[in-house]
Amino acid sequence: MTDRTMYVTDQSIRLAGDRLGFLLIHGLGGTPLELRYVAHGLAGAGHSVHVPQLMGHCGTVDELKATAWTDWYASVESEHDRMANRCNAIVVGGLSVGAILALRLAAARPNAVSGLALYAPSLWLDGWGVPWHAALFQLVTKKWFADWFPFAERHPWGIKDERLRALVERAIKSGDSSRAGVAALPGSLMLELRWLVQRVRSEIAEVRQPALIIHPRDDDRASLRNLHFLQSSLGGLTETVVLDDSYHIVTMDRQRQIVVARTLEFAARLQHGIFQTLASDEEDSPDEPPERRLKR
Repeated sequence: MTDRTMYVTDQSIRLAGDRLGFLLIHGLGGTPLELRYVAHGLAGAGHSVHVPQLMGHCGTVDELKATAWTDWYASVESEHDRMANRCNAIVVGGLSVGAILALRLAAARPNAVSGLALYAPSLWLDGWGVPWHAALFQLVTKKWFADWFPFAERHPWGIKDERLRALVERAIKSGDSSRAGVAALPGSLMLELRWLVQRVRSEIAEVRQPALIIHPRDDDRASLRNLHFLQSSLGGLTETVVLDDSYHIVTMDRQRQIVVARTLEFAARLQHGIFQTLASDEEDSPDEPPERRLKR
């Protein structure tokens, strides 16, 4: 049998730019290509952008299965260290589970993460495209047992645009995980995801960096419950954008241009210190509720 691992290459994206960096993290079982359009849009505005390949990804299912959430997070920390050598400020973000890993980094490194860009964050996989019986997985607590329940990718593949959806479907079914990720996630990885989410939820109130949250109204994988939870639980100011013509993979779908534009607007406000000024104003206004939020 041919060893497929010999064909695996590092799919990480690193685009040089100014001292404002964006560290973007792809989803669980996915690839950096999910964020290529956004990465080039941000780099086109002059910013530095890194999209690392998470440990165990873009290879075989067995290689992915051998990892834990701490391994994925270690990839994020390593890339953040790499960016910090040349960037004065770093916005950390990601798609789906990548957004959850970004939150973990923001909690662990409060002084080294300047802001968050969260695209369709997935604390709960509860979208309309998730089968009802997936909720029963909450009863599973052991990794050896969890692998009896693989989580297969399924129509509409997180994409609303029909032309792009067909391309993504062909890439997923090709068996080459470096193109569009794996066709089915082992259940043990979904258990690891649960443990990651539990960790992040326990420290979410301590995440005080300004955050941009972009979430589709019709997300097939993660409902707006995810946005509402973060909006009410994060310890800092949040700006939210609800997309009306995209499914889960907002960085590739019909409104990907809006994702880039709003992220650049958010970055510009960070650079000009508007968020810091607003935070200072809140301290000087005791009558204003502490849960004040910027909303879009």
